[in-house]
Amino acid sequence: MPNALLVSPEQPPTYWGANYALGISGVKATFPPLGLLTVAAMFPPEYDLRVVDMNVAALEDSDIEWADVVFTSTMIVQRVSLQDVIERCNRAGVLVVAGGPHPTTFHDEIEGVDHFVLDEVEETFPDFLRDLENGAAKAIYREPGKPDVTQTPVPRFDLIDMENYYSMGVQFSRGCPFDCEFCDITKLYGRVPRTKAPAQIVEEFESLYRLGWRGSVFMVDDNFIGNKVEAMKLLPVVTEWQKAHGYPFSLSTEASLNLARMDDLMDEMIEAGFNTVFLGIETPTPKALLKTKKPQNVNEREENFLLNSIRKIQHKGMQVQGGFILGLDGDDESVFDAQIDFIQEAGIPVAPIYLLTALKGTDMYNRLMSEKRLLEVSIGTHSMTLNFQPEMNPQTLIEGYQRVTATLYDATLENYLKRCLTLFEHQKPVPHLLKRMSKTAMAVAVMSVRRELSAEQIPAFTKFIAKVSEDYPRMLPEAIRLAAMGYHFDIINRQQTMLYNFKKFLTAELKVFKKAASHRLQKTEEIRNLRQALFTRAHARHQSIPDDFRYLGDGIEDSLESFRSAVDAQVEQSAHSAAV
Repeated sequence: MPNALLVSPEQPPTYWGANYALGISGVKATFPPLGLLTVAAMFPPEYDLRVVDMNVAALEDSDIEWADVVFTSTMIVQRVSLQDVIERCNRAGVLVVAGGPHPTTFHDEIEGVDHFVLDEVEETFPDFLRDLENGAAKAIYREPGKPDVTQTPVPRFDLIDMENYYSMGVQFSRGCPFDCEFCDITKLYGRVPRTKAPAQIVEEFESLYRLGWRGSVFMVDDNFIGNKVEAMKLLPVVTEWQKAHGYPFSLSTEASLNLARMDDLMDEMIEAGFNTVFLGIETPTPKALLKTKKPQNVNEREENFLLNSIRKIQHKGMQVQGGFILGLDGDDESVFDAQIDFIQEAGIPVAPIYLLTALKGTDMYNRLMSEKRLLEVSIGTHSMTLNFQPEMNPQTLIEGYQRVTATLYDATLENYLKRCLTLFEHQKPVPHLLKRMSKTAMAVAVMSVRRELSAEQIPAFTKFIAKVSEDYPRMLPEAIRLAAMGYHFDIINRQQTMLYNFKKFLTAELKVFKKAASHRLQKTEEIRNLRQALFTRAHARHQSIPDDFRYLGDGIEDSLESFRSAVDAQVEQSAHSAAV
């Protein structure tokens, strides 16, 4: 029986990862690797399967030794960990098969992989396994079309320990009818959303239920309402199942802003158990939205269109989470205050802000390439890395980004918790969507969050819990969860800023040292003393970075090594010049 090891490489800390809030909840990761679990269901029964999610458990050498072949599926943010997994498998002489969104776009940049199975694999994976068993597997397998997802099997949720995760994932559709310039979804999955049959979703719900899952289920669609007709067919079926089982799942998903104009669909979502929807809002600047081909977020005939749309969804009973981008063409320096003001007024607590990245294969990437604005830098591991020349001054953009995130996720959590209260003011409480907790459980949860907070965060948190208890008591369980997320967001912001500032510090110190060392009157011994003092400062700054702020691929050690090499090279150059 062949042993197939399915590995999900490690993800660095991100806003969406909720890494620092997970410990409060007693879990290790937010979501399981749904793609790998779906592929696992495509193996014939003679294979012995094992899943290692490196976000919840280490990949041991014994795992690799057990395997006849290792399968990986990755997103871009996992690229550094993927390369480490590949190298370990190469050293052990174990075949590596790679797939997923990241290799589909970047396979020509990934070394050490024996076989790539790219794109969506429902139709190509059986061919690959047959060729592999016959010793005739090709280096690359591509899917020329878009598979029929009604043939997609139920993921093998039984291969993971569900207690490690905050939420499970279920996919209803693939693709999106919109073609935003910066987004690669339509390039990967097309503009015609393909949907599973309602019976398939029920079967996946049943699988989770039988395995004991109760709680959050994220519908991982690129745009849940991309095919409204099919979504409207699904929702009553989900509602019937939820009611029959006592609403065991709290549902959330991603959608486009035009959801706000679909009253009937929102009503059906509420009945089905949806309490949260993520929207790609990006920016409150209409000019930038139109330039990035996002007209669905613009209505010049309606004042405050974005804010009004969010209010409509909140009034239905769903929390709006929003994705925002800084660095879009068409945005000027006024966008920083505009982002802060809009997010605070709208009451969007979970509002990750990202610097724009030009993703390979997107329309924006191709446009920036033609305009010669792309930069040769690695992407996917740090939030303050620009891989293109923005219209705005790059340093102004990065400093503005830091100010926006530091304001929205301030160290006291006051601004964040104020947004939570604004949300509760506008979000309609829906009885079957509200999480039930005993008074004892709530007291324990409040204390669990409070223990993690800093001294400067406790006053705002205490006032927040008191205010919610008095004015919005039914929202208290959600208030506790959101407070834990605010704690996570603050740490992520401080972490990313500290790592960025360390690299900036090295650059500035190196510049000063080179200027001093190149001075003709500077003696060799003095230069060496300057070097030693510089290395001492750099070491102290390096040591000040907390261990839990570090992660694979953070670039700190590489930056420090490059810094030391550059300093030593300057010392040698200065010594040589003095000798001459």
